[in-house]
Amino acid sequence: MPQMFKTWQTKSAKDVSLLTLITFTTGVFLWLIYGIYLQSLPIILANSVTFIFNLIILWLKIRYR
Repeated sequence: MPQMFKTWQTKSAKDVSLLTLITFTTGVFLWLIYGIYLQSLPIILANSVTFIFNLIILWLKIRYR
């Protein structure tokens, strides 16, 4: 969340690696699918929140390129 707020405030995403962000977001998405498969609420909630925040950071990275 701090990275998201910093990117939003500075209107700059130069400190964020696009490849690393895409890789991490993909991994979180796969964990979310795994949590849904197991019907494990803690895994689903934690990865849903992380996935949403990472999508926002990814959007900011593309927008403030």
